[in-house]
Amino acid sequence: MFCLVLSVMGVALWAPALADSVPFWGAKDSVPIDTPINQLKKGEFLWMGEAFSTGPVAMVVSITEQRAYVYRNGILIGATTVSTGRPGHQTPTGVFTVLQKQKEHRSTIYDGAPMPYMERLTWGGVALHAGGLPGYPESHGCIHLPSEFARRLFEISPNGMTVVIGTEQTAPEQVAHPGYLAPVKFVGGQPVEREPLAPTEDERWQPELSPSGPVSIVLSRGSQRIVVYRNGTEIGRARLAVTGDAPLVNHALVLTEGPSTVPDPYVPDPTKFRWLRIGVPGHLGEQGTQVDPNAVARIKLPADFVARLNGILTPGATLFVTNESLYPQTTGPTVQVVDADPPAKSKPVHNRES
Repeated sequence: MFCLVLSVMGVALWAPALADSVPFWGAKDSVPIDTPINQLKKGEFLWMGEAFSTGPVAMVVSITEQRAYVYRNGILIGATTVSTGRPGHQTPTGVFTVLQKQKEHRSTIYDGAPMPYMERLTWGGVALHAGGLPGYPESHGCIHLPSEFARRLFEISPNGMTVVIGTEQTAPEQVAHPGYLAPVKFVGGQPVEREPLAPTEDERWQPELSPSGPVSIVLSRGSQRIVVYRNGTEIGRARLAVTGDAPLVNHALVLTEGPSTVPDPYVPDPTKFRWLRIGVPGHLGEQGTQVDPNAVARIKLPADFVARLNGILTPGATLFVTNESLYPQTTGPTVQVVDADPPAKSKPVHNRES
């Protein structure tokens, strides 16, 4: 549900770009760029967004720290204090994409409570927006930001921006093309041998269901599925196999460069794919920090499906790798992966049948 603005800590001005009835939360400007992030006081933020004007934008929210970090092409361009969900209305952890943006939004549940610079993360009501900043969790699940920080983020963040919410901060790192999406072997560059599908395998590719928009991919060892969404609509899925018993490390990858092609247009050059890796703390496997070639080699996907998928990847695409299951009937901790169903649909993505 949408979060009600309960705190007016830091209200000093009315936001000139919005209606007169909307408060202004937090600091009016960035702290000096040499300010240590761990010394930010409630309502304060650091912004260096003008230094980098191109490249995918990603955000990491630390519930434990009550701070958020914004990266462009893997470089930190902003950090801020936040207020997340209070007890009973906890902010969900996991990997999200921005589904909708609205500059002057008001809650339809809580008497028109203002949610300026709203960037929706779930159709159930979790969003980034300007709001009260008392120095501790006090929202109804949303992530409250200082008004000026929310405005600056709103200006540079696209629909489809990746937002990772965890219980501790984790910085992105550059990695090479993840081998489980490459149509060539991770080592040696040889073509992947086509493996015949088992009779029970389920492979579906329907890109016409959503011809354009941000691409989000979920790779789940627990459900043995890879699922592809474009602009919030599922356009493909395939069964996958992971050899061995060791768990996969939960993490998100954001594509920053690629694809480019070699003479065969259906075989993208894996050396031209570059990803930002963001760990997802608070879940199984959170200690890992590197892409392990041995782990990559354990993931088996149908070669035709991989080739189709690589053909639609553009910078900003998000891949979430999880050891957990996508379906609620299985045991284990809940991991929010993509909540991208439009309001007219009744079931969230991760509740669909396999």
